[in-house]
Amino acid sequence: MFPDVHETESEKIVYTYNIDDLVMEESQSSGQCMTNMEDSIAAVEAILKYKFNNKSLLEAALTHSSYSGSHSQSYQRLELLGDSVLGLVIANVVYLAYPDLDPGQISNLRAANISNEKLARVAVCSGLYKYVRHKNISLNDKVREFVIAVEEEDGMVVYGGKMKAPKVLADIVGSVAGAVYEDCGFNLQILWVVIRELLEPMVMLSVLENQPHPITMLYEVCKKEGEIVDIKYWRKGERSIASVYVDGRFIASGSSDYKDNAKLHAAEVALSKLTRLNAKSQPMNVDCYKS
Repeated sequence: MFPDVHETESEKIVYTYNIDDLVMEESQSSGQCMTNMEDSIAAVEAILKYKFNNKSLLEAALTHSSYSGSHSQSYQRLELLGDSVLGLVIANVVYLAYPDLDPGQISNLRAANISNEKLARVAVCSGLYKYVRHKNISLNDKVREFVIAVEEEDGMVVYGGKMKAPKVLADIVGSVAGAVYEDCGFNLQILWVVIRELLEPMVMLSVLENQPHPITMLYEVCKKEGEIVDIKYWRKGERSIASVYVDGRFIASGSSDYKDNAKLHAAEVALSKLTRLNAKSQPMNVDCYKS
């Protein structure tokens, strides 16, 4: 039988990532993150609409390794379990939804739905990010900046974004999934019932076709023309710079605080430039450059 639904959320909610200004001021003055695990557990149960039989599992799932002085284990073991099982349930969904899809496309869809970027946005949109207890104050700024960036996004972001997602946010989604999976007796069907709403909107085939991976697309476009792509990196102050060269010719650059995002941005600009160049020189073959 499916576990009882937790119907009411505790009135007292502790924002362990200090997005709330009052909590942030108190936390900074004390040098520690404020936490009330009982309230956090109640709030996360309300988000999941699932009541844990073993609440210590959820406590562990919400505990970052920086939280010293705690007898509870951190979320690392549960995150490993959760990441694996999320990949399996997503593969099942994609496999059943698209019976004619080839293995490569199934793999791409699974990867898009369990990427750090995707799961970090799940943590933000669901509110899970608020309930991680930790004592790493530097995480607060990173998480706060990412939350603001996600709130400013227009539509689904499949690859990259304004800033790279803090890994801790994706980790917490994985650890919570792992906790649910163990708590329900390792039942994949129950896990999916609990977790599917959290993962919405999922990246489905239509989305992936409209937003192909810029780097993959760049290599495919150039391969059709018999050209070789080379992407080079360097640092300029605190920024990562990526430059795209095709057969030794400079095409475009992109920058970001993070190397991976710089590479994505550079590939996007290069694709746009190649599209324009091809439109002028080979108007009959423009379609092969469109993303």
